[in-house]
Amino acid sequence: MYYVYILASRRYGTLYIGVTNSLPKRLAEHRNGGGSEFVKAYGVHRLVYVEAYERVDEAIAREKQSKRWKRDWKIELIERENLERRDLSDLLV
Repeated sequence: MYYVYILASRRYGTLYIGVTNSLPKRLAEHRNGGGSEFVKAYGVHRLVYVEAYERVDEAIAREKQSKRWKRDWKIELIERENLERRDLSDLLV
């Protein structure tokens, strides 16, 4: 599986969109200061949204599409599934 994910620095903070095939590993990298200079610089560590894909090309296309969206659209996407924008990382196996 491949995952498109959105991280937030806080409830109304900075957003980051990424793609990975191992969400727990990628979150650990981000939280340990690796993987993305943007995440490190802005303290974007809270997992607020995830989509799963079977094909990597679909996941990458969705990531690129989402990155082009206006901020309001990204927030609307997050709040459809996670109205409170709580950290979802505790739900990962």
